[in-house]
Amino acid sequence: MAKKRDFYEVLGVDRNATTDEIKKAYRKLAVKYHPDKNPGDKEAEEKFKEIAEAYAILSDPEKRRRYDQFGHAGTQTSGNYGFDFSDFDLADALRQFMEEGFGFGFGDIFGSGSGGARRRRVSRKGSDLQIKLKLTLEEIATGVTKKIKVKKKSACSECNGTGAAKYSRTISCPVCHGSGEIRQVSRSLFGQFVNVTTCHRCNGEGQVIENPCHSCHGTGLIDGTKTIEVNVPAGVSTGNYITLRGEGNAGVRGGQAGDLIVYIEELPHEIFQRHGDDVVLVLPISFPTAALGGTVEVPTLTGRAKLKIAPGTQSGKILRMRAKGIPHVRGTGIGDQLVQIQIYVPTHLNSEERAILEKLSNSENLDPTKNSQKSIFEKFREALNL
Repeated sequence: MAKKRDFYEVLGVDRNATTDEIKKAYRKLAVKYHPDKNPGDKEAEEKFKEIAEAYAILSDPEKRRRYDQFGHAGTQTSGNYGFDFSDFDLADALRQFMEEGFGFGFGDIFGSGSGGARRRRVSRKGSDLQIKLKLTLEEIATGVTKKIKVKKKSACSECNGTGAAKYSRTISCPVCHGSGEIRQVSRSLFGQFVNVTTCHRCNGEGQVIENPCHSCHGTGLIDGTKTIEVNVPAGVSTGNYITLRGEGNAGVRGGQAGDLIVYIEELPHEIFQRHGDDVVLVLPISFPTAALGGTVEVPTLTGRAKLKIAPGTQSGKILRMRAKGIPHVRGTGIGDQLVQIQIYVPTHLNSEERAILEKLSNSENLDPTKNSQKSIFEKFREALNL
């Protein structure tokens, strides 16, 4: 398979080109290599498709951003991230050309004075759908399979998606007489102008259904809902998305179905904070536990675990629990759980507790100003040269 050229090089524009500059370059090249102007020229046809694909990426801000960041890999859906143009064919390129409004006066550019070529009814790809999927940190830590209900258009069962009632047939459009175009000619001092627009009756196809299906009113599509399973890998985060092929709206007249794009949204957690693939937990412990040491049970994203507290642990100290965080979404390994110690100070004491603490308050080991180690107050005094 031939290596794809840089899209900016294909359109002949700078990487900092504006949207208008990209559109102008595309129109110039598309007119030059359009199949109607180069009949039977396979090389021109390939160039036309290449130009159309480049424009489809660079004219869309999000697709352009991903292309600038990841190159051609950003236009593929491997790993469920990106946009796929692997099936971008001549029909897509021609449809894009017309949708951009570049079909204005096109027949006159190429000298087709016969009113344009007769068009056939073609299938069209269905539109893509987007949905948000909210996940807890626990679900993100282990990966999860979710069932979601999606409102989408499906092929009409009555007419099998054709849009035609039983024994109906297609006939030439009575408005455009099969050309698919409406031409309006106007004259002025500067000469004759021809304005070509798509026929509103047949949507440019040149043919209409004589007897439309009563269920779908000739569209071939009906509204409905479908329950879809989404397999979410462990380690995802807000902004990641998963592309489900063919789960979007059904295509017109048997055309390929669109895709369903599932955007991930991470829900805030009550006790954990996420930092990359690590999670942080603030753990309150009693003064005796901090002073004497011990083992405490702490919550993790996958259950409870034991954590050893060393004697003399200070408030604010961070202890690391290996591989208790979030798995790396791209690669092996798991983040850690960071436990920040916070010594709990009671706000209400009974008489017995108060008496014990008053007795302990006279101990030099519990008085930071009398402790044998250099106290924090002494450090402050030295820093201020007092």
